[in-house]
Amino acid sequence: MNFSELKEFLDLKAQYYQSQEFIEADPIQIPHRFSKKEDIEIAGFLATTIAWGNRTSIIKNATKMMSLMDESPYDFITNHEAKDLEVFNGFVHRTFNAEDLKYFVGALQNLYKNHGGLETAMSQDAAELGVQPALHHFKKRFFELPHQIRTQKHLADPLKGSAAKRINMYLRWMVRSSSTGVDFGIWESIQSRQLSCPLDVHSGTIARKLGILDRKQNDAKAVLELDNQLRLMDAEDPVKYDFALFGLGAFEKF
Repeated sequence: MNFSELKEFLDLKAQYYQSQEFIEADPIQIPHRFSKKEDIEIAGFLATTIAWGNRTSIIKNATKMMSLMDESPYDFITNHEAKDLEVFNGFVHRTFNAEDLKYFVGALQNLYKNHGGLETAMSQDAAELGVQPALHHFKKRFFELPHQIRTQKHLADPLKGSAAKRINMYLRWMVRSSSTGVDFGIWESIQSRQLSCPLDVHSGTIARKLGILDRKQNDAKAVLELDNQLRLMDAEDPVKYDFALFGLGAFEKF
């Protein structure tokens, strides 16, 4: 395929997979259970935090997290006291355990009380530095409270070479507006054109097969390379192609 044919092919696939049917099997269904901005962004953040491994397991455990917070994540985050965190005892998703979840809940409370909330804490450096460096500064804010070092691995840092797939997926959810009702478009402090494609095993494999990614590792350098190619196809909304790449890899075995 030449460039124009490839763009047309990926545009069609992006449109096809950006549908309500996509939500049914995707962790994005978790924040779709809420209507309040803060509930949506907290539910989305926690769901993407554990979004690795089997998708059925991800959805099951993200649902459990919401249940443990009485289906009111913002109210729980902002009003909980230390003793309330005991409700998370026994929670585990792969290597993300109860102690990690307790820290994340406490850190989120700190962000809403002292940093203007998730959107402000994550976006405040994006205009000046770009989104990926802003995520580095967000991680420093997130872990400014006393914590176990092991918990840091559950929040990626692009400046340390990570593809930061889960946090980039979260930003797609929050920032992209979607006429089909998949992404939310509730954050206005970051623009869709600034976003990076969530790079994982599926999207990376397909991108290489299509000739828009040469780098073998799925890391920060690969994200930059792929971003540059996707922005040539749609500079205003490059991450819409996440739907195409993921769909081709996960569902079509392209």
